Amino acid sequence: MELRRIHKEFGAFTALQAIDLGIRQGEFVCFLGPSGCGKTTLLRIIAGLEVQTSGEVWQNGRDISRLPPAQRDYGIVFQSYALFPNLTVADNVAYGLVNRRVPRTQIEARVAELLKLVGLPGSQKKYPGQLSGGQQQRIALARALATSPGLLLLDEPLSALDALERVRLRQEIRALQQKVGVTTIMVTHDQEEALSVADRIVVMNQGAIEQAGTPLDIYREPASPFVADFVGKVNVLPARIAGGELRVGALHLPCEGEDREARVYLRPEDVLARPIAEGDAHVFDAEIEKIEFLGSYCHVKVASPALDQHRLTVYLSLNYLSERSLSVGSPLKLKLLPERIKVF
Repeated sequence: MELRRIHKEFGAFTALQAIDLGIRQGEFVCFLGPSGCGKTTLLRIIAGLEVQTSGEVWQNGRDISRLPPAQRDYGIVFQSYALFPNLTVADNVAYGLVNRRVPRTQIEARVAELLKLVGLPGSQKKYPGQLSGGQQQRIALARALATSPGLLLLDEPLSALDALERVRLRQEIRALQQKVGVTTIMVTHDQEEALSVADRIVVMNQGAIEQAGTPLDIYREPASPFVADFVGKVNVLPARIAGGELRVGALHLPCEGEDREARVYLRPEDVLARPIAEGDAHVFDAEIEKIEFLGSYCHVKVASPALDQHRLTVYLSLNYLSERSLSVGSPLKLKLLPERIKVF
């Protein structure tokens, strides 16, 4: 699939601007971004539920930009499940096949195959109201896959589920997508969801693509302050580049570039608290100000004169804190990793 210069306006408001994107066969792509960034509008344009102001949508070598939804080769799953409450599970899954006048025996076999695939064998005679939210979303997924579409569109499919069910189902969706091999586009505002399932993440902001890349690239090599701040947790510190050094408070780290004011972006896991060898560079003393308990690990906020009292958040395991009897007010030696610092 290929999107070429997609532009969308709603009156005076520009929802999408010059979107260019190619999606490979069998790829799982996540459109990720905050509310109002244009990700759902872009999905609806791909589906034909919204018409772009300008630009083209190509699928399998043909221009489908102006085709109605019924003539586009996709299945879609919404966050609200959108099942027919008065139809059985079997009739819901078979809906697209019936419209295509597929023989009844083939429909029954296909429904049974799909229900087994989504982990709900034998539920043909049940009604949506008898199923949990996660089960209903599995049925919606089976219905979307019934006609063997070339493209699967998922519009925030997990946002209505509780946290445990969401984690369980996102892994099932990923496993199912890999098994079936269908090209998939999922819209989400949940960064953890995108990082865990996608082959590639498209980070959107204010109607434009900020960055597209693998989950590791997006997390480790953010292309802009927005991406660094939106995907994962990050520390932001004022700094200055001068004389080939990056000066963060009293710390001086090697850095190329012209002299200027800058901002340093540093992930909490890239501030090390492990035993530090004598002579290690970029080491500084800090004091624990706050410990936020999150189960197996903690967000630990620290302050340091070396950083002009700017606060840092670091990740420490519960075991590390317990073994060293660390608590609020405890001193802590920390080390920065210059190669992990992003400067904008």
